[in-house]
Amino acid sequence: MNAISHTAAIPRPIPDERELTAPAVQARKAGTRRRLALGRAIPFGALIGPALLLVIWSVGSVAGLIDPRTLPAPWSVVGTAIDLIAAGKLQDHLMTSAWRAAQGLVFGILIGAVLALISGLSRLGEAIIDGPVQIKRAIPTLALIPLLMLWFGIGEGMKVTTIALAVLIPIYIQTHSSLRSIDNRYVELAQTLRIGYGEFIREVILPGALPGFFLGLRFAVTYAWLSLVVVEQVNATSGIGYMIDLARNYGQTDIVIVGLAIYALLGLASDGIVCFFQERSLSWRRTLAD
Repeated sequence: MNAISHTAAIPRPIPDERELTAPAVQARKAGTRRRLALGRAIPFGALIGPALLLVIWSVGSVAGLIDPRTLPAPWSVVGTAIDLIAAGKLQDHLMTSAWRAAQGLVFGILIGAVLALISGLSRLGEAIIDGPVQIKRAIPTLALIPLLMLWFGIGEGMKVTTIALAVLIPIYIQTHSSLRSIDNRYVELAQTLRIGYGEFIREVILPGALPGFFLGLRFAVTYAWLSLVVVEQVNATSGIGYMIDLARNYGQTDIVIVGLAIYALLGLASDGIVCFFQERSLSWRRTLAD
């Protein structure tokens, strides 16, 4: 009895992976991956949250828990959107807003990326550029609207400039951070191989900066629509923001909800487009989500 107890108390050695059979090794690896990884992506998972909100909204409207004067029922909002489309108003406002946002995005992305490259690849460039950009980052873009109105008036120039200023900050910050985070071993390898500066930029710098650039781009498109909401309520005669502000004056809550839904759809669609190109451009990376 004592011998048996003594034998049972001796810990069994952990088998080396080389001693295991191939199925056992695969089972261990698969089990580890199942425990640590996120698992398979849920089909249409991004739609689950909005669908739940829509269900709660509909149930609350049917049950009379939501005052229609405060928040109209979903079908009332859909009917209003159909009427606006039939009258051609929604399309006109949408095209105006999309054009303003597109101009601000293009200018902001170009300026932010160029400044990030100059500052990230040069100590002198950083000394000249980084300080003013950090000062701008500390000042909310919307707080600059009164000054921009004095400089550019209340026309399209002020609106596009406001959007561009909001966009360039996340592009600059994230791209600059990625440039400075490139592993120095790649730089040493490039020096060892004696590749030219142009090839160094193309093969090392740009791929290394892409993750940060796309992250900044996702923030940028969000800031673009956020800025657009505000600038379109400053002496505008068209645009989704103008439509919302006009509806607010007349107490037309359903039109306000339609405008907000358009902004949400535009924001989600633009973010989805950025994510699509991000996945294609960074397909060489292996991440936790894979």
